[in-house]
Amino acid sequence: MDWPAYLSFLGLATLLVLVPGADFAVVVRNALVGGRRRGWWAAVGVTTSNLVQGAAAAAGLAAVIVRVEPLFQAIRWAGIAYLAWLGVQALRSALRGDYPAVEGGRAAPGTAVRGWRQGFLSNITNPKVLVFYLAVLPQFLGPDAATAPLVLFAGTHAVVGLVWLVVLVLVLGRARRWLARRRVRRALDTATGLAMLGFSVRLATERT
Repeated sequence: MDWPAYLSFLGLATLLVLVPGADFAVVVRNALVGGRRRGWWAAVGVTTSNLVQGAAAAAGLAAVIVRVEPLFQAIRWAGIAYLAWLGVQALRSALRGDYPAVEGGRAAPGTAVRGWRQGFLSNITNPKVLVFYLAVLPQFLGPDAATAPLVLFAGTHAVVGLVWLVVLVLVLGRARRWLARRRVRRALDTATGLAMLGFSVRLATERT
């Protein structure tokens, strides 16, 4: 194990996950809609996708996906459409302004599944994740790295992201009663909706 390279990658991974992106917006939205449980499951969905894409990169499948242009573009545009759809849903919610009262009871059925699904789909359809693993990991491990170090580095990125998102949901949960006020909630829905639409536009206009 090249520990200096690993620690350098850990620092970079930490900086990257702290930068708000599409995953951040999706997890925040789920935490506001369904509380901590749904927010945490959205974070788990993001992490599951990171692990899948990290394993794909280690197995060489990610390189194949990136090189097959129609497949890569199909994944890319699916992600763009999904983020845009989530953004529109948030803006519609803000326009309606009809929010149920926050209660401390048991979460509604399907909360975990909806949270996990949105987190997973928002991340798995983001081509930047595949490109990150393909472009960044070799810088730390070399082009001919074995599978085990690749999996370790990719798994580290996933775990760091999970820790950050779990802490984020915890903070949101503690302030949820204040955040659930109609005026505040409409502002947050508007902000997260515009953010997700913005991320979808940026993905659509970026040259890949």
